[in-house]
Amino acid sequence: MVNRIIYYYQTFCGLKQVLDNSSVVTHIHVSSVHFGLNGAEPYIHLNDNDPNNHIFNQLWNELNKAKQLGITVMLMIGGAGGAYTELFKNYNTYYNLLKNIIVRYNCIAGVDIDVEEYVEISDIQKFIRNLKKDFGKDFLISMAPLASTLAYNTIGMGGFKYNELLDTPEGKQIDYLNCQFYGNFDFYTYKKIIENGYKPEQIVMGMISNDFLNDFSKALEIIKNVKLIYQNFGGVYVWEYNDAPPEIYRHIAWAIEISYILKGGVLVTIDKTNEKKKFSLYTYYKSWFYSLYYRFMYMVWL
Repeated sequence: MVNRIIYYYQTFCGLKQVLDNSSVVTHIHVSSVHFGLNGAEPYIHLNDNDPNNHIFNQLWNELNKAKQLGITVMLMIGGAGGAYTELFKNYNTYYNLLKNIIVRYNCIAGVDIDVEEYVEISDIQKFIRNLKKDFGKDFLISMAPLASTLAYNTIGMGGFKYNELLDTPEGKQIDYLNCQFYGNFDFYTYKKIIENGYKPEQIVMGMISNDFLNDFSKALEIIKNVKLIYQNFGGVYVWEYNDAPPEIYRHIAWAIEISYILKGGVLVTIDKTNEKKKFSLYTYYKSWFYSLYYRFMYMVWL
């Protein structure tokens, strides 16, 4: 699938707007799964609670309806709150807890592996192998690197290079990359990634809501330009649904406007005077700063 329109969904405020406008949304990434110990007892949590807790009854019911309407439901693991240090410390136990959740809630079509803590690349390979073995070749795998790490092939937040992972048999089974273009959501960063050897259909441009709350038209112009040059580009995501621009309380407005652009809205012309703009170290470090900032804010929120 190309031109994905993806909501990350962590603040469970209800999906009625999506269910009423399902044609403009392709994916929902439910966020996020963590592992840990309650005393000596290993647990799996969806944010702060057991995924089987009754407080999530509405969530799972709505996600089942979304699946029936053709929306792909993904389960995000990790992110700023972590997951992988604990997962790989007691792998069989935690993997089986995750496996049981995926089996129980069959609306889940795949997992989003968001690694923001140091891991061994071999552990990620093992994780992907196990998921594909247990759930089949059609079970989807996505990951969520910083855009700057792909543009420069530098070491990401997980302590490994994504180009090296993608060259492995397991890496070739990753369906798409939800790239964090936080602070550098622009045409030239996307172009730099593609010129660095990544396939346009695999690269999803990710925005953080705060970047465009006051000027969403700027984001739309960038997406138009990317679509103009890369017709089959991977799509766009927003973190997150609850405060997606341009209208915070009308969450679906983001997907409606993105869908219009991707389905043939009027395209703009790239400013040729800026065509040779360089992807700088400033952009690289700015991306890292944004990532660290939002990780800190997430931990405060927890």
